[in-house]
Amino acid sequence: MKTELIITLLGFGLLTSVGCSKNASATFQDSKQQTAQVNPNGDLRFKVPEGWVTEQPSSSMRVGQYKLPRAEGDTEDASLVLYYFGQGQGGSVQANIDRWVGQMQQSDGSTSKEKAKTETLTVNGLKLTTVDVTGRYTAEMSPGSGSFSDRPNYRLKAAIVETPKGAYFAKLIGPEKTVGRWNLSFIEYVNSFEFK
Repeated sequence: MKTELIITLLGFGLLTSVGCSKNASATFQDSKQQTAQVNPNGDLRFKVPEGWVTEQPSSSMRVGQYKLPRAEGDTEDASLVLYYFGQGQGGSVQANIDRWVGQMQQSDGSTSKEKAKTETLTVNGLKLTTVDVTGRYTAEMSPGSGSFSDRPNYRLKAAIVETPKGAYFAKLIGPEKTVGRWNLSFIEYVNSFEFK
């Protein structure tokens, strides 16, 4: 089922935690469109694809969090998180692309930068930068933890959309086959971004 999630940024632009019950910061409703309210003057709007499972965001900087069910033969689901850190926060587009690409290692000894596919385009008047790279996923489990993932045959697809209220960062990660299964819906998702 597609759901609508309205998340209101409070005070200085940080998101409040999203719960499953109706409260001042979040409301879940049945709809084809999900809205993240940035402020009364503009909203980031996007459609959540059919088949994605909406989860409760695990931090206040996650606008949305989704499970993308595994493809046959894979042992894990993929996950997609949409982050918003506030206007001027979260780092530059290139710094994020470089960091994401650096989380993937190549078995043939080449650099992931050589393998990564990046694209910049305009979607509904917004600048959108995407990256797509496969390999062994070796990202740190949580910032400063010193523990790292070690997941071979993974694929990372990500997008950064630049809005009048700052950038939003969408990161999809999971087994290569599962991410491939959801590739078209990821493209539809990022192409549905609009700000109004």
